[in-house]
This record gives sequence, C-alpha cells and structure tokens, in this order.
Amino acid sequence: MGNFADFDPNAASNPTNNIYGFPITEEEARVVILPVPWEVTVSNTAGTARAVEHIFKASMQVDVFDSDYPDTWRQGYYLRPADKKILLKSDYLRKEAELYIDYISRGEELNKNAFMCKSLKDINEGGAYLNEWVYEQTKGLMKKGKLVALLGGDHSISYGYLKSIAEKHGEFGVLQIDSHCDLRKSYENFIYSHASIKYNALEEIPQIQKLIQVGTRDYAHVEWDYARNSNGRVVTFFDQQIKERQFEGATWQQITDDIISQLPQKIYLSFDIDGLDPKHAPNTGTPVPGGFEPEQIFYLLKKMKESGRQLIGFDLVEVGVGDSCVDPNVGARVLLKLCNVLAASNI
Repeated sequence: MGNFADFDPNAASNPTNNIYGFPITEEEARVVILPVPWEVTVSNTAGTARAVEHIFKASMQVDVFDSDYPDTWRQGYYLRPADKKILLKSDYLRKEAELYIDYISRGEELNKNAFMCKSLKDINEGGAYLNEWVYEQTKGLMKKGKLVALLGGDHSISYGYLKSIAEKHGEFGVLQIDSHCDLRKSYENFIYSHASIKYNALEEIPQIQKLIQVGTRDYAHVEWDYARNSNGRVVTFFDQQIKERQFEGATWQQITDDIISQLPQKIYLSFDIDGLDPKHAPNTGTPVPGGFEPEQIFYLLKKMKESGRQLIGFDLVEVGVGDSCVDPNVGARVLLKLCNVLAASNI
C-alpha cells in the first residue's frame, strides 16, 4: 500500500520521515500505530508514557529486512503523532495518583481524607475517559480499513481497543505475553488499573473467548484463583512451569505447540515488554526475574501464523525510559516484528 519507489532500505534512515525512516503517510499505510502516552496508575517506576519518542528515535537504527517476512514492511507502517492532551492529562493525574498511592500504602483510611477521595474519583474518571478515547480512535481507524497497533504507555491502555476489536470481529482470543496476570479487581481502588486490565476485559467484553497468558511469574493469590475458577477461559503458562518442563527435556517447540493448541482462530496479542528477561527491558515499570528471549516469542508468533490463526491487532506496552538505550532499541525491534506478523496475517 505504501509508496516506496524511491526508498532505499539499505541506506541510513531519514528522521524527518516516519518510524523506521518510512516515507509514508497515514493514508498510504496498511498498519497505523496509535501511541497512547498514559501511565496514571503505574505502581512502581514511571516513564513509559514517554516511551514512544524514544522508540521512534531508536527505530532509525533498525534494519527493516526480516527474513521471515522479507517484503511485508512495504505494506506500510505509520506512527501517528502522540496526542499531547492525553499526555498532559496523564501527567496531571499521575501526580495525584502518586500522592494517593503513598497515602493508602501507609494504611491511612481513605474516607477520612476528602482530597484523596476526590483524587481517586478524578483518576477513575480519567481511566474511563482514556478507554473511550482509545475506543473511538481505533474504531475510526478500522472503519478506514487500517490494521491497528497500540503503543504504550502502561498496560491499561488496551481496554478501548479490545472493545472496538470485539465489535468488528466478534469472538476472539487474547494472547498475553507478560510477567503479571493483570487479573486484579480494582487494584488500589483504581477501576481501570494496569494491574486490572485483563480482569476488566474478561468481565466486560463477552466476545473474548479465551485469555492465554504466557510467561507469568509475579501474581497474587486472588489472580491465581480467578484463573483456576474461569472454567478454562483463562489458561496460564506460568514461567516456572515452562522452565521446569525445559529442565526436564521439553523443547520450546513442544511448549509452543501446546500454547498454540489453546488459541482460537482470531487472536489479539497483548505484549507487555516485562514478559521478556529484564536484561532486555531493565527500565520497564516492574521488572521481574525470569522471562523470555525475544526470539522465543518471535518463534511462537511465527508458528501461530503458520497454524492458520489470524492476528487481528496488538498492543506493545510498558517499554521503559531510563539511562540505558536498551529498552527503546528492543522496543523498536519488537514493534517491527509485531507489525510484520500483523500485516502478514491479513493479506
């Protein structure tokens, strides 16, 4: 779809062009990447709201050739400019959330502090606003025939897109790469928390047939119970179980086959960068020991596509910003691979 007649993928990327140096407009692109600079409810290290600009810069050093999908990028990938109003709203509410989290973490009673009660109300209303904004943006892009990718921001950003995906595609499954379950109910009294995104989605979007979680290794007892009592709607491949199977001789191919066997036909991929080994994302919000090499997830996605499953959308979230250049460089490469799989799944 894109016009790449004069584009040399072997030359240095032009930073005045779009992501990866692509000389393309939104109208020409097959895949539109929607940045969502939002991190209001993060409970540890912030910074992911500003990851997009760092990923954009890092993308200029990425070779776009991919031996699995050699020419797929020619369909065109376009990164929209970040909405400054969303970022400013995130910044404002994030400051309120920091004060609120500090207050309740010290055991103070919420109903005794009118300011904190108002802050909680403002934050929850902000989350609902963000959900509706993402819903309208993604719905509008899909109506134009675009494939849509979300780039965060924290993990709470995907709710609105899951809602619009459900309206367009009907029943589908969610493949979640993550060190956390995100199945808490109203974590810290935040209704639309990054730690509650999958709970909210399962409870409020009936078109989600199944949630398949891969690499989970940091979770609460209530999340474990929720998954166990889901009648098979939530299937979790815990990091510990994966590692133990490998210790006992199982190959990643065998484990991948087991994961794919749980997937329905249409798949939405929710990729939290902290699902990788922390050496690849040292500045993500809550790094957890364990996790994957990127190539393991790329192999899983390759085999998923070869199985005939269709990737219908994805989010990439929790890419951190810090002194290290590792996070945005890894993020830019993961993003390109996910765009390739998405485009190749919808030819």
